[in-house]
Amino acid sequence: MTREEDIRKAVEVLRKGGVILYPTDTVWGIGCDATNAEAVKRVYEIKQRDDSKALICLVDSDARLQRYVRNVPEVAWQLIDSLKESDCRPTTLILDGAINLAPNLIADDGSIGMRITQEPFSKELCYRFQKALVSTSANISGEPAAQNYCDIDPRIVEAVDYVCWSRRQEHKPHQPSSIIRLRENGEVAVIRK
Repeated sequence: MTREEDIRKAVEVLRKGGVILYPTDTVWGIGCDATNAEAVKRVYEIKQRDDSKALICLVDSDARLQRYVRNVPEVAWQLIDSLKESDCRPTTLILDGAINLAPNLIADDGSIGMRITQEPFSKELCYRFQKALVSTSANISGEPAAQNYCDIDPRIVEAVDYVCWSRRQEHKPHQPSSIIRLRENGEVAVIRK
């Protein structure tokens, strides 16, 4: 299967409210339409995770990020620009004022974790889907994140509607993103280095 066909099939499943397994800019992820509450609920069920723990979203661009956060603080744009220019680890930003997303995706304080992916497959997938994509590590809650496709628990593979073909043969170390909390008042906190 070509990358093009893989992305087309994944987008088709996402548009129907399905859940996919896909390679990201960090570890393998379980994904769905971030605006579809039923799909988000299924992701929590597949992970066997309490829905009080918020999930992160991937987007392909600055413009798409702005569709889901009421006011992106200036410090976030500075950080995003510096991340694009450097070769550092992918970084998820937790931002206040989440909008236009499934309610069960947003934390109790109204924040959301967002990451602009630069990895070619996930970036193209987000671009073609034209919406934010849930991206949570492909593991049962409490177990180690799946760095490569071969690390994914068979229960997860069986529970999703589509498993992407791209990068399945890969065997190299991957790690979850760094996480930085940026408040509207300018307060910055590193959650995960």
